[in-house]
Amino acid sequence: MRNERTRILVEIALTVALSAVLSYTRLLQMPYGGTISLAMLPIFVLALRRGVVAGVIAGALFGVVDYFLEPYFVHWIQFLLDYPVAHALAGLAGLFSPAWHKAVAERRTARAVWTVAMPAMIVGSAARFASHWLSGVVFFKASLGQEYPGVSYAIGSVIYNATYVLPSLVACVIAAAIVLPALERAMPSTTVAMVGA
Repeated sequence: MRNERTRILVEIALTVALSAVLSYTRLLQMPYGGTISLAMLPIFVLALRRGVVAGVIAGALFGVVDYFLEPYFVHWIQFLLDYPVAHALAGLAGLFSPAWHKAVAERRTARAVWTVAMPAMIVGSAARFASHWLSGVVFFKASLGQEYPGVSYAIGSVIYNATYVLPSLVACVIAAAIVLPALERAMPSTTVAMVGA
């Protein structure tokens, strides 16, 4: 049991480190924060293989690391919503962990990438998007004030955040189609215990 906890902690640490490295491999950097990258891929993979708890913990820790790598916020609530909360919510992809383990046990990994992993990543990205959206409303209100009275802060935040969250999701799904089957061949999920699934 103790060895299993140590192993989970090591996997979480490696996930956070890999996400930090991937956050620097950007396809696009937005002017007020947000990037199109594969930074969420390790969190999605860990969540699928280890469950919700491990995914949420890794996401929250990565959010803190991400803040220290490139700190930017206007309001304290924006800090919470854009960094630890948004990334922790990506760990909700772990809700699909039991279905992933079942598919791997039945040797349906290639198909499960599209039927299990993709919906898991959509759920994790949607939850992350909701947090970024709320943060964007706070940001636009705090930084723009009444400068653009004809533009809704909520709509502006949807547009801004969608420009990087959606392409990042697509990039992660494409990468997962390559990474997950290879990872399952090297170390099958059936040998890995889930945490809080």
